[in-house]
Amino acid sequence: MILVTLGTQDKSFVRLLEAIDKQCNKKNIKEKVIVQAGYTKYESKNMEIFDLVSPKKLEEYMKEASIIITHGGVGSILTALKFNKKVIAAPRLSKYFEHTNDHQVQIIDEFEKLGYILALKDFSKLDKILESSRKFIPKKYKSNNKAFVELIDNYIKSTNNISWWNRYKKFLLLILSLLFVIILIYFCRNLW
Repeated sequence: MILVTLGTQDKSFVRLLEAIDKQCNKKNIKEKVIVQAGYTKYESKNMEIFDLVSPKKLEEYMKEASIIITHGGVGSILTALKFNKKVIAAPRLSKYFEHTNDHQVQIIDEFEKLGYILALKDFSKLDKILESSRKFIPKKYKSNNKAFVELIDNYIKSTNNISWWNRYKKFLLLILSLLFVIILIYFCRNLW
């Protein structure tokens, strides 16, 4: 089974579903195709399409899928990698009004460069990417949460657990008090 996930972006990504549908019609895709389409409205005799599914159901589909075709959202890519799946990622592009900018191109480029995914930028070559995916062995994704927590912990320790407010509040309160006294004196002079 192939799972296609378009995320929850409020813009349509029909272009990707049309490319997949075309490959189904050419019989280059023979497996069942399930689509979590989000806000993309599309009808196909080749695909089972849902607007949104629960996170639990999406995980079930991901576990079952042989390939996950996704938009270039970091969350969608990381979730697929968490299940050690072959991922084909296609960027939403602003020129097609699929997103407000083209940041997904950079996201996909980085994941592909590191060996985690296959990038689909030219949708007319989906058949070739699908063929490549058969031999593709993705690099196993390893979360870097531990290093991230250590970085935050070290920062907190290096600042002695003092927030900017606690660090400067005496000074700020002194400035505010002086300002208040100046304003009070000004108004009192004008009243006499």
